[in-house]
Amino acid sequence: MSDKDEIRHKVWSRLTEKKLGRFPFPLTGRIPNFIGAEKAASFVQSMDIYKAASVVKVNPDSPQLPLRASVLKDGKTLLIPTPRLKDGFVMIKPEGVPIGEERKAASIKHMNTYGKVVPLSDIPGIDLIVVGSVAIHPDGRRLGKGEGYADREYAILREIGNNRVPVITTINSEQLIEDDIPRDSYDLAVDWIITEEGIIETLTPYEKPQGIEWDHVTEDEMDKMPILKEVKDFARGTDL
Repeated sequence: MSDKDEIRHKVWSRLTEKKLGRFPFPLTGRIPNFIGAEKAASFVQSMDIYKAASVVKVNPDSPQLPLRASVLKDGKTLLIPTPRLKDGFVMIKPEGVPIGEERKAASIKHMNTYGKVVPLSDIPGIDLIVVGSVAIHPDGRRLGKGEGYADREYAILREIGNNRVPVITTINSEQLIEDDIPRDSYDLAVDWIITEEGIIETLTPYEKPQGIEWDHVTEDEMDKMPILKEVKDFARGTDL
């Protein structure tokens, strides 16, 4: 079985060698900004689960910027995790974004100008979740950049009562691999893989996290991500 990090580096190297990445560089250590991100976003827009969604949570990485902008253009509420989950989630409502400024509003640099960090109690029900990936297996097993934020974001939303909803990822087709990706109990599998070539339903057999596995949360993480304490208090019924 391949080590997770070995698989990540193989994919980063492949994208680099084939010149399938875009700024920011290097691709290593990141959710790679892949060529074809706009096309993948357009495929997402064609999906029934996207069309039916009112609130969409999308990761803050560069390759998902076209999709974040599309969410606002399509009149949907956008929820973006703050980088490293330091401040929780930013919510941007489409009515607060002037026409033509959707891409700017969906950028990490300007999202706080058009939206605001919302307390857990004010996060609306989310209908669709989008995560970035470094590598994906056709059965839905996923590797991010190795810091576990997508897994934890999903777990947080489940902890505060959000329903189990579809999870999709947008990638370049070269990030789709056959390697036997190792899987931990807290890893998030995806239901749909969208590339620049089309849409793949994974029919994943893997269960998604029901909540945070607190045994895997360190004191350092609790200090660096105050939202984790909020989640713990929320789950205990503490008034936030």
